[in-house]
Amino acid sequence: MDQQQLDALFDQQAAGYDTQWARMAPIRESLHFLLETVFADLPEEARLLCVGAGTGAEIAHLARRFPRWRFLALDPSAQMIAACRARAEREGYADRCEFHAGLLDSLPDAAAFDGATCFLVSQFLLDPAARTAFFAGIARRLHPGGTLAWADLAWDTAAPDYPAMLRLWLRTMSGAGLDAEAIERMRAAYARDVAILPPERVAALVAGAGFDAPLRFHQAGMIHGWCARRT
Repeated sequence: MDQQQLDALFDQQAAGYDTQWARMAPIRESLHFLLETVFADLPEEARLLCVGAGTGAEIAHLARRFPRWRFLALDPSAQMIAACRARAEREGYADRCEFHAGLLDSLPDAAAFDGATCFLVSQFLLDPAARTAFFAGIARRLHPGGTLAWADLAWDTAAPDYPAMLRLWLRTMSGAGLDAEAIERMRAAYARDVAILPPERVAALVAGAGFDAPLRFHQAGMIHGWCARRT
């Protein structure tokens, strides 16, 4: 799936995205809870870049927890950005946010942020070199020592336990309200459109993009979360 197709898919999903994934909230909330600790050393008036912000779930959480932080929400889907803006206006922190519909390369190439988030985004970059370049682009936009927190689907697909793990994970997705046809589409998409790599390989790609050795701070099913500081 190319970038244009991916953007169109998320444009279509934007209006019902939060409702569709409501039953996955415990995973999202555990990640956000730990994110508070990951970012605990950021300045009191930190500026965060949220890459692939979607409907703004992590911004909403962090905006409540850190009332003096400012955010730039970035997503290639204009509809997702519209939903993110609507949430911020509804919950009262829009004055601390900027909203940008576009890819990372459309932002100024300057170190302007104390921290960054990037949840379930880089897994769609099938070429490892492109994935490293993507994270290098985030690194360039962080102050030296700035913290990146990201999460992606990850597993060793050649390992003997992968088929069992995939069945378990798809069953989890089914519990989120997806029907059998949707589950089969997801299985096919994982094989075709998602770069599911071993966790240590994902960490190595990021370490090669200008970050210190990443720390894996979260795992729920096939979703793994890491943090790393810009070198």
